[in-house]
Amino acid sequence: MKHSPHIVLLVQPNAGRNEVVGFEDGVLRLKIAAPPVKGKANRELVDFLSKRLGVSKGSITIEKGLTSRRKVVAIEGLSKDEVLRGLGATSSE
Repeated sequence: MKHSPHIVLLVQPNAGRNEVVGFEDGVLRLKIAAPPVKGKANRELVDFLSKRLGVSKGSITIEKGLTSRRKVVAIEGLSKDEVLRGLGATSSE
């Protein structure tokens, strides 16, 4: 079984649209259109990641930060590099 990488995200809710802003200092920055109300932004985040990465929503887990802009997400079946490539973010490390 492949190890699920932990990706640190900084999410800006209520954005004009869902988009990847960039990757720096080990943190992937994203904008999500949904408001941070009753889990809407988290659901939108998982939906956005699953579509961009071609994985099921069930393979994405928000492990830390459910109510925070800073989140730790695990994505089953992909390496951290595959996740970053799939999102079009390049590592500055």
